[in-house]
This record gives sequence, structure tokens and C-alpha cells, in this order.
Amino acid sequence: MEEVVSNDLKKEHQDKINRVAAEVGKIVVGQEYMVNRLLIGLFTNGHILLEGVPGIAKTLTVNTLADVLHLDFQRIQFTPDLLPADLVGTMIYNQKKAEFEVKKGPIFGNVILADEVNRAPAKVQSALLEAMQEKTVTIGETSYKLDRPFLVLATQNPIDQEGTYSLPEAQIDRFMLKVKVDYPAKEEELEVMRRMANMKFQPEIETLLTKEDIFAIRDEVNQVTISESLEKYIIELVFATRSPKEYGLNDEAYYMQFGASPRASINLNLAAKAMAFFNQRDYVLPEDIKAIASDVLNHRIILNYEAEADGITTENIIEKLLKKIPINH
Repeated sequence: MEEVVSNDLKKEHQDKINRVAAEVGKIVVGQEYMVNRLLIGLFTNGHILLEGVPGIAKTLTVNTLADVLHLDFQRIQFTPDLLPADLVGTMIYNQKKAEFEVKKGPIFGNVILADEVNRAPAKVQSALLEAMQEKTVTIGETSYKLDRPFLVLATQNPIDQEGTYSLPEAQIDRFMLKVKVDYPAKEEELEVMRRMANMKFQPEIETLLTKEDIFAIRDEVNQVTISESLEKYIIELVFATRSPKEYGLNDEAYYMQFGASPRASINLNLAAKAMAFFNQRDYVLPEDIKAIASDVLNHRIILNYEAEADGITTENIIEKLLKKIPINH
């Protein structure tokens, strides 16, 4: 009897996840791909890097999603003069009590939008990434646990824009996914213009999931099974980024400087499980791995100057990997 109730609850959660994009769509036009990836991060406890030019609704999408999930949303605008204390908080002196008190920073939220993370100095980025990794923050001599769930969504402008700095590869590797957000299609932008030009546009959105639901869904995603052959397929994909010539990828090897770290294998496994769960399956298919591979690998494969000169992108490399590496049953 308990198993039936569990399955019913799982089905209810899966149905609600499918409704989230529709609820976000009441305010944000398009961007279903971005919402899907944000939910994968949320339900697998992984942070996400969003890359795209300004003005394509990255902030609006994240804010709306936090409302639909009834989570505390904090937006931090990263600037060259930002200090670590502006992020995590500091000790302030209370004259009435004649003692120091802790003033917590905006990092103490559930969904943290680190806007334009590649405009901030390295110390601030390090403070953010420490919070991401440890889920704790130290203020003064005391460590404080961050609220759960805790999800960092960092946005960055493309590197070649003025006033931006490339994040170190070691920092980028800590993001589970890097999602590239593009301009909307003509029809979508027409709808955006109509909505935003209407100053009375204020649709009501429904809260679909509670924190308890989110933790329950994480457990359900964790129970999704993946076969040994697909586990080995993930390993082969990742190893092919490190030793491309061994996999017959001689042309691609010419352009590749460094391959993906072991975090890629872990995150590809987790993200594929989430994809399967969203599609109302309790087992992973090869299509789940292939669908999420680019988002997991694109920031972990480092190309050389020859690739840039010849217009070769990490997406080109990943596409060749997926075609070349077989699944051995």
C-alpha cells in the first residue's frame, strides 16, 4: 500500500514540474529550455551558469521561477567595487548593547542570482564559490549554515564584451551546467514587446511546489536507475574529452587543450536522472544523456587559440563526441 502512495506522490510531483514552465510562461515568453535547466539544477543540488547578452530575460526568468516555487530570491549585482562582505555579511557594532552583531548578507537566501558574475573581482567570486561548495559562510569567527535549498544561478555576459573578465576554469568547473541563452525568435519578441509595453501587465502566478516537495523530488530523482552500460558510456564521453586521439577524434584533438574533470561524469549522471524523471520515467535512456551533455561539458572543455581562429566551438566538439562514441550494451 505504501508503494502505491509513493508512486502517486511521484506522479503528482512530475505533473507539477511539467506545469512550472507554463506558470513561468505567464510572465516570461519562451525560455522553456532555460527553465528546464534551472529545474535540473534545483532538483540535483547543482549550481548553474547562464551566459547571454543583457536584456534577454535571465533575471526575470529566475525571479519568476523562485515565485512559482515559493523560494526566497536574492539578486546580487556584481560590480568591480563589490566586496566579499557585501555578499556574505559582516559584523556591525550595536552602540545600545555595546557589542558586535552579525548582519547577514544576501547570500542567505534560497535562490541567489549572481548577476554579471564576471564583472566582480576574484575575492568576491571566491567567496561566492566557497558558499556554493561548503553551504556555509563564515562571518567573524562563527560559521553559519545557509538555508536549504540553496541554488546559485550566476549570469555572465559573453567574454568579449567590454568590462568583463574570464572566470578561471577551476571556478567555472564548480557549476553543474552552463546554459547559453540566446535571443528570442521574432514571434516571441513580438509577444514580449506587447506584454512589456502594457504597463498594466501583472498576471497572477500560482505557487506549485513547497520546500518539502523540492526535497522529496530530490529523493525521487536519486532513485532513478541508470544501467551499467550507460554509466560506462558517460565515462567514455568524458575520457574522450581528455584523450581524443584514442577515440579517433584526431581533427578535434588539434583544437582541444584540456578535457573535462571528474565533476563532469558526476553531473552528467545526475542531470540525466533528472531528465528521465521529468519525462516520467524511473530509468535513464541514452537520449537523456545526449540531451544534457552539451550543458554539462561545454564549460569544461578548454579549446586553444587555433579553435578560436578557425571558428570551432565546444558545441562542435561535443556534437562530434556524441556521434563518435558508441554505447556498448
